[in-house]
Amino acid sequence: MVVETALVPLRDATLFPGGVHAWDWRESGTGHRVGIQPSAVIELLDRGARVVVLSRGVLGALRVAPETLAVLERRGVPVHVLRTPEAIARYNALCATEPVGALIHSTC
Repeated sequence: MVVETALVPLRDATLFPGGVHAWDWRESGTGHRVGIQPSAVIELLDRGARVVVLSRGVLGALRVAPETLAVLERRGVPVHVLRTPEAIARYNALCATEPVGALIHSTC
């Protein structure tokens, strides 16, 4: 995946207002079965995101932990959980009007 502001192509990406970096699942304990963990999403919020897009992969294999959705709901943050192509399109559309963050899984 190529992100305009990234210096190198990324396999998985953490996107937030004003920046991007590789998404290292090990840092948050994210995995296909356990899903996207709350700490990965909290990073987006700490970096200014007011809307969140979560990519489940091209085939939808990556889950989202219920605790992650609960964190976003408690904070009143709108969340879009989509397969990768749709997640990228939604992220790009939201960037024009919202401080948006995204976790993009480029495979499975």
